[in-house]
Amino acid sequence: MKNFSTAALFLALTSVVLPITTHAQTSTKAVAGKTSCAFLSNAPDQHVVVRGDTLWGISGKFLEKPWCWPQVWDLNRDQIRNPHWIYPGQVIYFDRVAGKLRLGRGAGTDYNDSSTVRLSPQVRSSDAPTDAISTITLAEIQAFLTKPLIIEAGELNGAPRIVAVQEGHVYLGNGDKAYVRGELGGHTEFEAFRPGKPLKDPATKQIIGYESVYLGTLKLQRLSRADNEPHTFTVTNVKEEMGVHDRLIAVEPQPFMNHVPHAPEQQVDAQIVAVYGGVSQAGQNQIVSINRGSKDGIDIGAVLELQRLGIITADRTEGKGRNLIKLPDETYGTLLIFRVFNNISYGLVMQVTDTVQIADVARSPE
Repeated sequence: MKNFSTAALFLALTSVVLPITTHAQTSTKAVAGKTSCAFLSNAPDQHVVVRGDTLWGISGKFLEKPWCWPQVWDLNRDQIRNPHWIYPGQVIYFDRVAGKLRLGRGAGTDYNDSSTVRLSPQVRSSDAPTDAISTITLAEIQAFLTKPLIIEAGELNGAPRIVAVQEGHVYLGNGDKAYVRGELGGHTEFEAFRPGKPLKDPATKQIIGYESVYLGTLKLQRLSRADNEPHTFTVTNVKEEMGVHDRLIAVEPQPFMNHVPHAPEQQVDAQIVAVYGGVSQAGQNQIVSINRGSKDGIDIGAVLELQRLGIITADRTEGKGRNLIKLPDETYGTLLIFRVFNNISYGLVMQVTDTVQIADVARSPE
């Protein structure tokens, strides 16, 4: 299995023994939780955590569904929102007789005491070592973490705007001056955007947002000194053509929260709105958006099953083919949500056995 790495889960300095199920149950029955979470029949006896490992990848060595990790460790809601970390050098043991996992001490590491202690995982401080393993690769979604991406209708209307460019220029390049009017709110670093294509709900056909076009970054050089004088900015990085009428939004990074992959708290029935990049299909490690957001109970780290709706076809065995039947919906992969807006969320396509298509279904795992 390919390793994925980004959010983070770290565990207490001491070894932890976590109850799961009896040995006879581990391969066929679910551990505590709402969804089925079974161990693989060929799960290893132990795994030594090494640099480059990921939570998703390690989970896949023990579990049929890698995202079931929170249930295996019996994490509560608060611990999912503020997960613990696992560090290189630690050893994860699978006690087949007791039906338990144990996080133990590996050679050359001081992260754990070698004794077995029954404890609930404890949250470490935010300045914990940076070599802790993470959930999915940050490289896959880094560009999506600091950009607004979704612009609500009218949201840019009151944003600062470029009113003029350096003389002799039509579009701005690195180092060029841009003249801006509007309230800066005390910020000095901005990103330039323009509204992009509208995103329509596949079910209602209504516009639920606009995918913004990221143009680049600018830095304030001089505040205006008169009502009719614009602010002076310098372009620090250009991604797309930038010019008059484009809008600015203050740089306020929103890093991926350290959430463990988990099933949504409430039932979610969503559909794929778009594949990022303007294409019609997506594969593993690509970004897609769905027509559900925070108001629908979606949060960061939520895992959804990707399904293709079963087609309606004729039953050719009776009624001269006039009777219609609907084939079952087919599950073909998983989607990990990493960015949430009011009506739309972005997810990273994880394991899939088929291509992801617009209007495919994304549901709470069964």
